Amino acid sequence: MKELTTLKLAQKCQGKLIGINQIVNGKFNILKDAGKGDMVVRHWIDETGVEIASRNGASCIITQNTRGNALQIAEKFKIPIILTERIELINAFAIRWALETYAPNTLRIVVTGTNGKSTTTHMIHTILKEAGYTAHTNTDSESEFNTLIDPMVAKQIAEFEGDLEAVVLEVSEVQGWDDRNMKDHAHLMTRAIQPHAVVLTNVALDHIGLVNSLEEASREISSALKGFKGDYVVLNHDDPLIRDMQSMVPSDSQIIFYGSRTNVEFRKEGIFFRKKLLIPLEDLPFKSPHFIQNTLAAVSTALAFKVSPEVIRRAVSSYQPLKRRFTVLGTDPLIIDDFAHNPEGIKATIKSAADLASGKFHLVCAIRGSRGESLNQLNAQAVAKSIKEVKYNLIITSSQDVVDNANWVKPSEKKVFIEVLQKEGINYIHYDTLIEALKKALKSAKNNETILLIGAQGMDPASDVLQNIT
Repeated sequence: MKELTTLKLAQKCQGKLIGINQIVNGKFNILKDAGKGDMVVRHWIDETGVEIASRNGASCIITQNTRGNALQIAEKFKIPIILTERIELINAFAIRWALETYAPNTLRIVVTGTNGKSTTTHMIHTILKEAGYTAHTNTDSESEFNTLIDPMVAKQIAEFEGDLEAVVLEVSEVQGWDDRNMKDHAHLMTRAIQPHAVVLTNVALDHIGLVNSLEEASREISSALKGFKGDYVVLNHDDPLIRDMQSMVPSDSQIIFYGSRTNVEFRKEGIFFRKKLLIPLEDLPFKSPHFIQNTLAAVSTALAFKVSPEVIRRAVSSYQPLKRRFTVLGTDPLIIDDFAHNPEGIKATIKSAADLASGKFHLVCAIRGSRGESLNQLNAQAVAKSIKEVKYNLIITSSQDVVDNANWVKPSEKKVFIEVLQKEGINYIHYDTLIEALKKALKSAKNNETILLIGAQGMDPASDVLQNIT
């Protein structure tokens, strides 16, 4: 393990050391799990947090904001505090340090983009495990662990049992809160990870307020390529903005395209590699266009690292998707649950579900809380555009019974969502609670019809709520 001091940590995050300079010999950790010698990273900390860190034997605390009497209590317990204006700097350093310390010889793959990151990351991880790698990913069944606000990825790497041979890490294309954009997020994290391959999925609008145009989103995503020194850059040939990023790829790195008119493409018979059928259509667990795009990205990445076609075929055909990725919750009626939460994701998911529907199509959509009027306006437009061509029953909800304050739907967000639907002539029913919305959908749908559930935090508990209803 490389020796660290509190002063060196302060320098790494452009912070100020308050307290003594001393050697630290633990790992980067979150407050509640911190052990003897650990370096606690927390966006903010108060006196209670300092007492917990001290009681657990932490060697120091790195934070962006001290509250109450935190500094006085830290002085009393002789625990150094490092104050930084950019918490993302220490978390990026934590990942790099953890990889160099605990897994220096790993194969490293980064996946970023607006949509499809989680599924692509998870599928690459699945293929590598099928190929015999001892591998880790930061994408779980709920969502990716936040790599910039807490040190979860560094913690997981440090605590991994056994010899780690590969890491496949999802990097959010943008990050921030309260309209504070952490500039060059994808670049900062990719540079810290130092991957052998970067996979770019697509460019679309999602985090309105952090980025407000496709050009801004594209700039943030492409920053993953700045200073890249790895072997492969895997690009979506069907997305013009991603395709054009080939000009940013260093000459020493190989560009691998996937999609139409490339070596790895989808045709009606299945997925082809160099014009030879690699995975027959019947072996694909899902046939929706966005799932196929994610599969093409994962397959291309695996082929780059010389994973055999047979292993890839076996891993993909037996693939179990992440929770809320076009998950079937029931069959009579067909109930599909999906994490679609931005315009492009909404349009793709509604089309895929509508193509499966026989009879009436019932859509239950959770308005995005505390994400602003602009994103909700775009989401509503995506819903309106997508359901006009089908016989639909639209139910929208504010999910007040299941969301916390950080995801509460503000009156202005509800208002703009409804105004778009009214302007487009879309009939709808609104319910304040998720349970009311789901009860209405179940009551309205016949056994041969389809119910699609979409949305982020406001729809996350839907499967549990449905169990209580039925």
